[in-house]
Amino acid sequence: MPFSAIICASQAASDSPDMFRATLHFADQALIEYQVRQVTEAGASEVMVVVGAVTQPLSRAVDRLTADGIRVTLVRDMVTLLREAPREGDFLLVADGAVVPQRFYRTLAASKDVSLLVVEDGATTAGFERIGPGQRWAGIARISADVLFGTLDMIGDWDLESTLVRAAVQNNATTVPVPVEEANEGRLAIIRSQAEATLVTQALLGTGTDNASVPGDAGAERYVVGPLAARLAPMLLRSQVPAVQVGVAAIAIAAIGTMTILLHWPMMGLLTLFLALVVGGTAIRLTLLARRASADRWIWIVPQAVSVLGIALAARQVGQGALGLYLAGLVAIATLALRMGRLPNVRPWAIATPGSAILLLVASAIAGYLDFGYQLAVGVAIVSLGDALIGRRRQKS
Repeated sequence: MPFSAIICASQAASDSPDMFRATLHFADQALIEYQVRQVTEAGASEVMVVVGAVTQPLSRAVDRLTADGIRVTLVRDMVTLLREAPREGDFLLVADGAVVPQRFYRTLAASKDVSLLVVEDGATTAGFERIGPGQRWAGIARISADVLFGTLDMIGDWDLESTLVRAAVQNNATTVPVPVEEANEGRLAIIRSQAEATLVTQALLGTGTDNASVPGDAGAERYVVGPLAARLAPMLLRSQVPAVQVGVAAIAIAAIGTMTILLHWPMMGLLTLFLALVVGGTAIRLTLLARRASADRWIWIVPQAVSVLGIALAARQVGQGALGLYLAGLVAIATLALRMGRLPNVRPWAIATPGSAILLLVASAIAGYLDFGYQLAVGVAIVSLGDALIGRRRQKS
């Protein structure tokens, strides 16, 4: 069933009374941007943000969302909400400052009933609103159009989210429990200050999709680049370095590596290209955390593409130009197939990726046999790609 989203964003931050919680810096963006991206990813057809006032930081956040193709309507009063809210379909209500793991958005998006996400009452969940004995509202709810429009007329100056949640409870809403460990480990929270926003961001970066491996990672990118990038990302996050700047740095480092190869320093150039992959992997993790992977897709592609070019150029320095082209083509095919999801259920360690090829070539260069390293790398890449294709054919049969 289609649904719209209502996100509450009118409470002031506890450490900055002149600033809304919604505009606190969170995961390389304003908190409201993160929430909007979550409900959009869950399938919301329309997003309405209920605000107390339209400030410049809030307007800039909406402009950034609009630039990414996400339409957001700012609502300042109940009259506007009554006018803007569609009369058909349900609504996903999001609490002011709520950060909830994405899988629970998907759960409520798939629900057909009035539903409340709840968490067990305890020391780490005291900041959530109590809705009954031993239970607190965990920040998101699915409410029907009847509940919404039947409640708006009597809200007046009352708190919107609390009133709607109480109405859902009175309508015998289905409760969807969240393990209290999500709150204990910082993945479920009501953010009230910048310090809390930073702590929750770091908790999200250290778990789930934002840890050492990301979708499409295999070979050295998964087992070497990933862990290194996972260590580097929190340091950049604490410094509030945008993922886009990290991605640009990765491209610049890859370009330096390529120039180093052209200056007849192939091993130094290959090591620089590997560093570019680590920095690029860090940018990817920051992008995934911000739920901007589709908007910043170039961060995934460009550093690896430049690294593949560097692999081909380095081969010319040792008289293996043809093998360099073969190797670059093979790892490019494998990388594209992984990114496009064409190699499902393959063994990640068995895929020849740019990072894997570079590590093998560096090891050969250290031993003084870079020319032989290209021969070996091409053989490994052929076997790797053949194994992946055979495995894919077996899966189909």
